[in-house]
Amino acid sequence: MYKILITGGAGFIGSHTCLTLLENNYEVVVIDSFENATITAIKRVIEIAKTKIPEAEKNLKIYNGDIRDSGILENIFNDALQSKNPIISVIHFAGLKAVSESTLRPLDYWDVNVSGTLKLLKVMEEHKCTQIVFSSSASIYGSSSINLIDETSEIKPVNPYANTKATIERILKDLYLSNSTKWKIANLRYFNPIGAHCSGLIGEDPRGKANNIFPYITQVAIGRKEKLSIFGSDWPTKDGTGVRDYIHVMDLAEGHLAAMKYLNENKPEVIDLNLGTGIGTSVLNLIDTFEVANKCKIPYIFTGRRPGDVASLVASNSLALNKLKWEPKRSLLEMCKDGFYWQKLNPNGYLKD
Repeated sequence: MYKILITGGAGFIGSHTCLTLLENNYEVVVIDSFENATITAIKRVIEIAKTKIPEAEKNLKIYNGDIRDSGILENIFNDALQSKNPIISVIHFAGLKAVSESTLRPLDYWDVNVSGTLKLLKVMEEHKCTQIVFSSSASIYGSSSINLIDETSEIKPVNPYANTKATIERILKDLYLSNSTKWKIANLRYFNPIGAHCSGLIGEDPRGKANNIFPYITQVAIGRKEKLSIFGSDWPTKDGTGVRDYIHVMDLAEGHLAAMKYLNENKPEVIDLNLGTGIGTSVLNLIDTFEVANKCKIPYIFTGRRPGDVASLVASNSLALNKLKWEPKRSLLEMCKDGFYWQKLNPNGYLKD
């Protein structure tokens, strides 16, 4: 049974990816600081996974720690060696991810995201673990003017968060070039994950201020917030609101599994892949679809643009479809239904630990 390390495994995307791996008979090791996540998410992952894989709980090990701590990373890899089942791959989610916050706290973003990744890669190299799937971001493309953004589009980040993602990709490419016979690297540039697992047991539960629009919509829908603020009505788009490529978080999780399988089965390389649907949806379109899916109304107001935002980010996903034999299966309507089902079952997010 392959053993996989997932950094930031208790987070929104991390928890859904843990579930996907467990349900596909992988042994999973999670490291998370739990500063922006909760152990409850992992407990619920186990609860869901056991309905398909009864032994799922014994296939998951959790470490509470920061990826900037080389000591705990050493412990994780050494523990795996002692169990006679070494870690063969890493899926790297851990990091700070709020665009607007990054403009106010750039040093924290460079420290956690870049320094943390360097610590992780050094320990991986020491333990001859040379396969990594990196959680990158479509934000590294900046404000591209083309309709669909492919992997050859200009890398032009416009905020500190995106700068750190682009820098990590550069580090990974340099690492591959330093030993191109060993390193297998996939940079997954994904767009806007929303929704939740269909059980309603795991979903997006922002600690403090949410990083994207969807949690605000669901919180307005259940009455936690009075109305939604839309950041800008004068973008150069069809209806003046920002256009994004929304992808169901379970499709995204399955994309990570597909990327890891691709690396396992092919020769060493570094590959950049967009994970998105290829469909652009404006904020107003998203609100309309949510209202139809959940038979509710979302009151909203327009406010000023946020620093670091761009008008449109929509993926060309043909490379991922061809390389990974993966495709997003769930519609925007399903994203809205599943995301709201999670929120209705968990009106205040996860229970306190």
